[in-house]
Amino acid sequence: MEFPILSLMLAVPLVGAIACLFLGAQSARMVALVATLANLALGVVLWLNYDIGGAQWQFVERAEIFAGFSYALGIDGIALMLIMLSVFLMPICILASWDSITKRVGEYMSAFLLMEVLMIGVFAAQDMFLFYIFFEAGLIPMYLIIGVWGGDNRIYASYKFFLYTLLGSVLMLIAMMWMVNEAGTTDIPTLLNYDFDPQAQTWLWLAFFASFAVKMPMWPVHTWLPDAHVQAPTAGSVILAGVLLKLGGYGFIRFSLPMFPEASAQFTWLVFILSMIAVIYTSLVALVQNDMKKLIAYSSVAHMAIVTAGLFAFNAQGLEGAMMVMLGHGLVSGALFLCVGVIYDRLHTREIARYGGLAINMPKYALFFMLFTMASVGLPGTSNFVGEFLALAGLYKVSTLVTLICTTGIILGAAYMLYLYRRVAFGEQVNEDAARMPDLNAREWAMLAPIAAAVLWMGVYPESFLAPMRQDIAALEARIARAAPHFDADNVIGTPREHNANYVAAAHGEEGAH
Repeated sequence: MEFPILSLMLAVPLVGAIACLFLGAQSARMVALVATLANLALGVVLWLNYDIGGAQWQFVERAEIFAGFSYALGIDGIALMLIMLSVFLMPICILASWDSITKRVGEYMSAFLLMEVLMIGVFAAQDMFLFYIFFEAGLIPMYLIIGVWGGDNRIYASYKFFLYTLLGSVLMLIAMMWMVNEAGTTDIPTLLNYDFDPQAQTWLWLAFFASFAVKMPMWPVHTWLPDAHVQAPTAGSVILAGVLLKLGGYGFIRFSLPMFPEASAQFTWLVFILSMIAVIYTSLVALVQNDMKKLIAYSSVAHMAIVTAGLFAFNAQGLEGAMMVMLGHGLVSGALFLCVGVIYDRLHTREIARYGGLAINMPKYALFFMLFTMASVGLPGTSNFVGEFLALAGLYKVSTLVTLICTTGIILGAAYMLYLYRRVAFGEQVNEDAARMPDLNAREWAMLAPIAAAVLWMGVYPESFLAPMRQDIAALEARIARAAPHFDADNVIGTPREHNANYVAAAHGEEGAH
């Protein structure tokens, strides 16, 4: 029996969450910080001990509970990377809420730690129903975080978030029950290689799609996201953008593509159309926003559309690119929300027009903000560039049209992000109160510097993030290759023509044959 490190990673924040409920404000903050840092240390141990190129499923734990339902945990390279993203962002979220949360601090920290348990659970679950429990339960702490500690319109936003995501998931539960009944097992690794009837696949795929599309969120079911982001406290936005949006992408990689390859190929056109609309539409909506959080929320929808398009390219490049965009976007959008939180804590407004010229009195802040803006645009040397480049390269093999429109989205992305940066950091200082704001303090440095380092590391040396996933993505590609769809860019080497273009009949002694 190996050391149960995954169970420990679930237990540490869980114990911390229970402890926070009974502690005073300052003690709860300390406990939450220590618990999240301990989990980050365990995550690093997990990564160091992960055998690249070894068995597909590692750190496997299994305990039968009842009636075929088992407590089964195990990770592959894809899950490892997403768990690392979760444990990396959590201490930063606790630091972000250090001063800004003053009421019910114990309950708030407890909700965050519970959130961490459920996020790691989703990525590590190897039992279908265990996955579903973790996947659904993640709604509850987030609903509370938005609904109790959010902005003025928080009740509406938390209800909308809850109902949207729940409606999709009910269909998924029914589909899961049918699959378990059909295949006779709840074990995800077994189901990955089970061939369901292509006709049944169609309905199963649609049921799963209803849940994952809302989680991503894909256009037109994205409308909960801007509302949730605007109302959520800063740390809530970071974790929502950083990890919770990735659950949909993870669902596609883990369930939709390998379990229903034929249906995935059948609906590729639908995913492409929704992705293309999302990239263009949400980028144009982001251009006209006055609220910083809303702008970054819409940019998240546009980035996630590149992920969905990359996933359904059915090739290794597209899949690797989609994963890298998910990781890169998790870091960058989380960091952008932190940047908004920093100035919100000082001025208590998210209106872009109230700021301006911050580079004068907050030069260090302006530097961090610029790095994350550039990373969001996808500048070479930053995390998002690698992912977007790979995703679009994979997509180009399938459809030139979709690639063209998704690339246009990146250009529009540059437009709204640079426009945001210009209005906040440069220009004249019109507002006295904004001109008097102090630069970053030590706590804010401790939040932003690690993410900045991770963004640059990912951009300069992406191999350390791609290597653990490569084998699993190759296995997934081999699984779905049989159903790969053919669109307008099916560039294959053709058969050679009988004659060259400059062929002259007479020279070959074939007079008269034209």
